[in-house]
Amino acid sequence: MDLDLLKHLQSFLTDRRKETFERVLSKRTRHFTVVTEDVYQLHNTSAVMRSCDVFGIQDLSIVEEQNAKGIDKEIAMGAQKWVNLHRYNTVDTCIDNLKNHGYQIVATSPHNQSVDLHNFDVTKKSAFFFGTERDGLSKTVLDRADVSLKIPMYGFTESLNISVSAAIILQHVVTKLKQSDVDWSLTQDEKNILRILWAKKTIRSVDDIIERFYKKQP
Repeated sequence: MDLDLLKHLQSFLTDRRKETFERVLSKRTRHFTVVTEDVYQLHNTSAVMRSCDVFGIQDLSIVEEQNAKGIDKEIAMGAQKWVNLHRYNTVDTCIDNLKNHGYQIVATSPHNQSVDLHNFDVTKKSAFFFGTERDGLSKTVLDRADVSLKIPMYGFTESLNISVSAAIILQHVVTKLKQSDVDWSLTQDEKNILRILWAKKTIRSVDDIIERFYKKQP
């Protein structure tokens, strides 16, 4: 991380843009993260990314064992600029990596043995897994999950669209998290990395600007 470069790039940003970055960074968290598993409808993954941005979730992981999709920029509404996207070819690799980073694996499932959303313990670092629209999560995720989570439902329908489910869950757990004593904020180093990344995605001809910057360095 080059703090001199960060300072230089920030000189190309308006005060309003810098204030917006700081406001958003102050609300960002890695205490929670989201994973979609083989979601084959492009607009759903894009909508989940948008919800991640709206509710301050910095990282979205996509498992693509069967279905490889891009992000629909019109549905994501620019969220692809601000949310870190991680891609995995296997769900086991994804789970292993998240567990190594201290996350408990949360399988979103309407089954009766699942924990009700309102009783979910937000103090634990958690990765929320969402499955396909038709089949839900794979047996691998359900078997390896530390806990299953369900949204209370009172009608005939037993499930919600994945993007709707993600929005409901994230809104609830993030609100509850910020009412807790958990230190959920990003570290200063994490914020600086994002300041540089976001500046690069904002400034026109940024590669040329960076190249000229380093040429001037002693």
